[in-house]
Amino acid sequence: MSDEALKNIILCISVTMAYILDMLFGDPLGKYHPVCFMGKLISFLDDWLNDEFDTPGKQIFKGLLTAFIVILSCFAFSGGIIYLCYRFAGKYVLMIFVILISDTCIALHSMKKEALNVVEELDVKGIEAGREAVSRIVGRDTSELDDKGILRAAVESVAESTCDGVVAPLFYLLVGGPVLAFVYKAVSTMDSMLGYKNEKYLYFGRAAAILDDLFNFIPSRISALAWCLAAFICGEDGKGAFRIWRRDRYNHESPNSAQTESACAGSLGIRLGGNAVYFGEVKEKPYIGDDTRSIQRQDVARACRLMNETSFIVLGIGLIIRMAILYFVQGIK
Repeated sequence: MSDEALKNIILCISVTMAYILDMLFGDPLGKYHPVCFMGKLISFLDDWLNDEFDTPGKQIFKGLLTAFIVILSCFAFSGGIIYLCYRFAGKYVLMIFVILISDTCIALHSMKKEALNVVEELDVKGIEAGREAVSRIVGRDTSELDDKGILRAAVESVAESTCDGVVAPLFYLLVGGPVLAFVYKAVSTMDSMLGYKNEKYLYFGRAAAILDDLFNFIPSRISALAWCLAAFICGEDGKGAFRIWRRDRYNHESPNSAQTESACAGSLGIRLGGNAVYFGEVKEKPYIGDDTRSIQRQDVARACRLMNETSFIVLGIGLIIRMAILYFVQGIK
């Protein structure tokens, strides 16, 4: 077997193992998770370079510089580890590190845990606890949300994170390996910290926001279509998911955010979206889906189940395509 074929097989096995480990056990690294270090680097560069008295052009340039430094650092870190393992440690150690790096890029278990915790906190401790719990997974102000608003925010977060936290990392793992997935994670983290259209980040965070849109353009559409298929498999409204996706997939200022949210809204028969408060200001947002019924607590669990099935579909199809390319184009010898 050629070295190229061996590396492809190691990648497929490693991605599958990383997915299974994350699904079963979640994040084992806690505060030592690479995303935490990405966040610290981004915060440092934000404090150092982001000056409100700079001209818009200068702020855009510094935002580009921040993005370049963060991406280059993450590329060098992950690529360096992979190279050293491949060069000096052998294929088994290489596989272990590929699994570990890949696992840090997938957030299926943690997203599901946090979303279900919102419902538990709301039921057991009341609305203030529910607001606190949902604030950990959304970027909006949750202090004035009622119970329906809390549940809606949780379901929206599950739908959006299906792409950002699961499908997109799987896509980039299978397309370019853990190094490309690690770079994607850096871009996603930058966007979550800097990609706001407020006074502080309107120009400085523009590079992060555009990069995130570009990186998620294909994965978001894969997520939406896989979600529609998952709805059929899980006994939800698959036809409704596809119908609402086609109608409302652009009901967001981002070209990607409403893709999976619209499929989610259609599959559950609920309405998502609407105005939200960010940094004390009300942001007008269009609705997604039909207001056929009121959102219920069990909708969060149903969304989590659909997220699981969507990720499984994407992984399965991705592995089949990767191995087919390996067999028919590269040839396994």
